[in-house]
Amino acid sequence: MALTAGAADSGRAPVVVKLGGDVLEGPALALCAADLGEVWKSGRHRLLVVHGGGPQATRLSERLGMTPRLVAGRRVTDQQTLDVMKMIVSGQVNVDLVAAMRAHGVPALGLSGASGIVRSRRRPPTVVAGGGDLPIDFGLVGVVEAFDLSLLGLLVNAGFCPVLGCLGLAPSGVVLNINADTVASQLAAAVGAPALVAVTAVGGVRRDRNDPTTRMDRLTAAEARAALDSGAVQGGMIPKLQEALSSLDAGVGMVHIVAPGEIGTALTAPGSVGTLLVLD
Repeated sequence: MALTAGAADSGRAPVVVKLGGDVLEGPALALCAADLGEVWKSGRHRLLVVHGGGPQATRLSERLGMTPRLVAGRRVTDQQTLDVMKMIVSGQVNVDLVAAMRAHGVPALGLSGASGIVRSRRRPPTVVAGGGDLPIDFGLVGVVEAFDLSLLGLLVNAGFCPVLGCLGLAPSGVVLNINADTVASQLAAAVGAPALVAVTAVGGVRRDRNDPTTRMDRLTAAEARAALDSGAVQGGMIPKLQEALSSLDAGVGMVHIVAPGEIGTALTAPGSVGTLLVLD
């Protein structure tokens, strides 16, 4: 596959790190940037970073007099909402994240998936966990079809850390909104990542979403599916677990769901922080 390095790095696929919008501002952003800086400087891992921007998009929508609609943690996207996502994902959030990572020594390079890196098509109406029994039409939302791995490979092998916003491009030139967990999980599978790290303010999967002491430190794929089927997992954690399962099924070695500041620890001591998901 395209993301290969020279002889000294042969077979060293990058770790994919997904940053949710809830950790991309204020102290949480600073923690994530510092953590990525430590991982980068250690030299043990090459990195690909994918980010969302949901909370920021919701606030901007509300300021513009719009009423955001989310179903099972996924945003229903009309044209106005897509315009907001472009402003937030390819604008504010990407710029702020790249700047913070640069300040901590990471040669981050901001990219939009709509530049052709994320090739997509519109998602058909689909029944989703937590969304009821009827198919949901999510509007201008994309399904990932392929990535431009040759371009990402050029950047990674040249020593950069690509920072990819979660938009996609259809063959017709239509820009589509894509859930960042979906982009990250499928990118991890496409590059053969040894690990996918998803950073969220919740910091892991909980038996009780409001009680941090109920964090589950390890889940097998079967246990994660049971949690989804039982309704124990709700809101934005639903797509995270669904996409984590897709990654594991596609050959990604492990998936970590962690809090800001825990990326390095998750990679050096799997299961010691957040929730570690494994195939079996």
